[in-house]
Amino acid sequence: METIETIKQQIGENAIILYMKGSPNAPQCGFSQRASQAIMACGQRFAYVDILANPEIRSELPKYANWPTFPQLWVKGELIGGCDIITEMHEKGELKPLLDEAAS
Repeated sequence: METIETIKQQIGENAIILYMKGSPNAPQCGFSQRASQAIMACGQRFAYVDILANPEIRSELPKYANWPTFPQLWVKGELIGGCDIITEMHEKGELKPLLDEAAS
């Protein structure tokens, strides 16, 4: 399967998915750690892809998303943004309702 098709399938099959370095319980960079902690604080289950273990996704996703950096949070097929946007939304109380709605 083409890498772009794999990415589309992952985004399509998971209402909430985070592309990050490492895993939520063992993040491999501070940005991924902050993003995953904000998402976990909202209480919804989410999928994740460790881009360090998937170099083809790491190289292709920025082109597909038109977003150059990681982490990347996707909700219901839409790119929400990276660490700064995720943490800002969490601090403003905007992230939890978005994730709650996506998970329902």
